[in-house]
Amino acid sequence: MANEPIALAGALASFDALWSPRIVTTVNDYDVRVAKVEGEHVWHVHDHTDEFFCVLDGELRIGLREAAGERTVVLPKGSVFTVPRGTEHRPSSLSGASILMFEPTGTPTVGDRHEAVPGHVDATTGHAL
Repeated sequence: MANEPIALAGALASFDALWSPRIVTTVNDYDVRVAKVEGEHVWHVHDHTDEFFCVLDGELRIGLREAAGERTVVLPKGSVFTVPRGTEHRPSSLSGASILMFEPTGTPTVGDRHEAVPGHVDATTGHAL
């Protein structure tokens, strides 16, 4: 864990890869991750944890498959949303976004269950900054 402040703009400027989160710090047993995103991720589920999203720049869409049917949540810059554990979801961004996420350390980006992972999605538990 860093003992100095971390500039999120600098952290985001340090990499170009899309859908490939970087761990900027930890809080208890959680990673604080930042990522650049564009296009579609993969439909996936985290069976044992919620997933918190904060949009730092751009717009993020999160498709949700719920008991009542399928819907899309639109998150403009400055918005937050938590996907409840066990909910199938797919993040996407039409024109690109920068996001911050809180997830338990070791949580895979493609969840515990997922569709086929396309080549542009990094199946990881996060990379060091």
